[in-house]
Amino acid sequence: MRLWRRAERRIGSGKPGWSGFQGVRREEERRRGVFTRRTLLLGAGQLGLFGFLASRLYRLQSEEGERYATLAEENRVSARLIPPPRGRILDRNGQVVAGNQLNWRALLVAEQTQDVAATLDTFSRIVPLTEQERARIERELRRRRRFVPVAVREFLSWEDMARIEVNAPDLPGILIDVGTTRLYPEGEHLSHLVGYVAPPAERDMDGDPLLELPGIRVGRAGIERHHDLLLRGRAGAVQLEVNAVGRVIRELDRREGVPGQDVQLSVDAGLQKALRGRIEEGTSVVVMDARNGEVLAMASQPSFDPNVFNAGVSAAQWRQWTSNRATPLINKATNGLYAPGSTFKMIVGLAGLEARVVAPGDRVFCPGHMDLGDTRFHCWQRHGHGSLDLRGAVKLSCDVYFYEIARRVGIDRIAAMANRFGLGVDLDIELPGTKRGLVPTRAWRQAQGKPWNLGDTIVHGIGQGFYQLTPLQLATMTARLATGRAVQPHLTRMVGGKPGRGGRPEDWPSLGIPERDLKLMREGMWAVVNEPGGTALGARLPPALGVMAGKTGSVQVRRVSREQRERGFKAENQPREWRPHALFVAFAPYDNPLYAVSVVVEHGMSGAGAAAPLARDAMVEVFNRLRPAPGQRVAEAGR
Repeated sequence: MRLWRRAERRIGSGKPGWSGFQGVRREEERRRGVFTRRTLLLGAGQLGLFGFLASRLYRLQSEEGERYATLAEENRVSARLIPPPRGRILDRNGQVVAGNQLNWRALLVAEQTQDVAATLDTFSRIVPLTEQERARIERELRRRRRFVPVAVREFLSWEDMARIEVNAPDLPGILIDVGTTRLYPEGEHLSHLVGYVAPPAERDMDGDPLLELPGIRVGRAGIERHHDLLLRGRAGAVQLEVNAVGRVIRELDRREGVPGQDVQLSVDAGLQKALRGRIEEGTSVVVMDARNGEVLAMASQPSFDPNVFNAGVSAAQWRQWTSNRATPLINKATNGLYAPGSTFKMIVGLAGLEARVVAPGDRVFCPGHMDLGDTRFHCWQRHGHGSLDLRGAVKLSCDVYFYEIARRVGIDRIAAMANRFGLGVDLDIELPGTKRGLVPTRAWRQAQGKPWNLGDTIVHGIGQGFYQLTPLQLATMTARLATGRAVQPHLTRMVGGKPGRGGRPEDWPSLGIPERDLKLMREGMWAVVNEPGGTALGARLPPALGVMAGKTGSVQVRRVSREQRERGFKAENQPREWRPHALFVAFAPYDNPLYAVSVVVEHGMSGAGAAAPLARDAMVEVFNRLRPAPGQRVAEAGR
């Protein structure tokens, strides 16, 4: 404006300067244009910025508001899983053989004490802590936040809790808590069947968040392992309000989990306990329901207490178990491998009948030995049995008769018949790690780069040689002989209150063996126990319980040379580990088979002297406890 007025004064005074005025005016207009453009650019920029901020606010509030609200809520609310109660394991009568019990424990919250070491020292004077426990506690305290509890001592007694509560003022940070732990009321009597639980290992992690919870346990052996998923149940959840560092403020919501399902076994706990009370170290007894394959008892000696695993197995305890030559951790009924001896002779007889290399009335003369080239195969009866038919050969357990049948029929047909009776095959029982054993064949031997000789066949005709069978397989063989059905041994009777498969005889198919052949073998087994001259007359049942049929067996564990025989070799004079194993298999009642039993006594010398009496006692016990009502009969196979 000053320039404009100055120009006007110049014009008004008549002085020359119009051209200068025009230049000033143009300069002023130029400056105004520059200012206007800058203003417009600045306004546009501001408008764009405010538009962008408005759009972002809209997206945050309208489109992503729910997401950020959820994230904020998750920062405030902590969702945690609650381990469900593990399902129980029951025997056939509903008795709990694996359950849960309360576990009172002392916990330490580090942030609630100014001196953790002093608190632990005071606690140790009240409830002594070992060096290993102290080291574990300190290790866990270093790995966890100070407000997270650490277990100081579990399985507190009432006296321990009382002393801790009385001294609570001197134990800052110590609190009493209650959890659950597994309890096995029958201890070592059912440990090989029920198994035990332990904390999950890295290999157990399968994505199930339940396994990441502290204090959770998984099945490690037996039924606990086989039915682990059913026994675990489903986790519950609890919502906790936490502060910025994760400390719990209060509980907002709780949803209880689904407890694991109960599993009912076919085993009778009382029968199992009674049988284990009768057997010594190195002995196993299996009792089955011959009609449907239910395992009623499976006793193995020695055993172990599964409750020890709850508190943790010490190094000393583990060394004691693993260094024991009697192998208490191994179930001899399912994992002990033995040659079957003369208990296998019925299989050889059936193979001969099916191949038609022998007829029921064919007779073989036994002079006490059989010669093959320059090799002599001896009969257990040194002076021989004379002329025998198949029934008589089973009754007297004549080795020479079955040498001859094996020579005629061949090892492969014998092996095929053995497999049909559950020998050398996987029985698929609910016990992980069960051995399938070995029934040798010509191809098996050749795969080892060695030939199969006729002498091998002859030896295997009496159940010696390369055979490796379990007592469970021998009991299965006996049940199939008694009923003619391909029953499978099983332990699970019900899961969650629903019956399992295999509880009825008709669930199992026929073996497809002629009834006349099976009847001939049963008659021979009847004669073993009940006819004069039989090898196990001492195994007769009391008349009120009916009649039992069985077969004895003795298995050499060391070869006896001809020189030793000539010098008058006597096994009873040898060290115990060199003495023969004693075996016996049986079923009863003879006219209506209900139960089958197998007994193996390691280094027991004689099947008739050591194993047969145990089988008789087992059968008496099972009849007294489980005998069905009069008139109840098994469905007959093939009829």
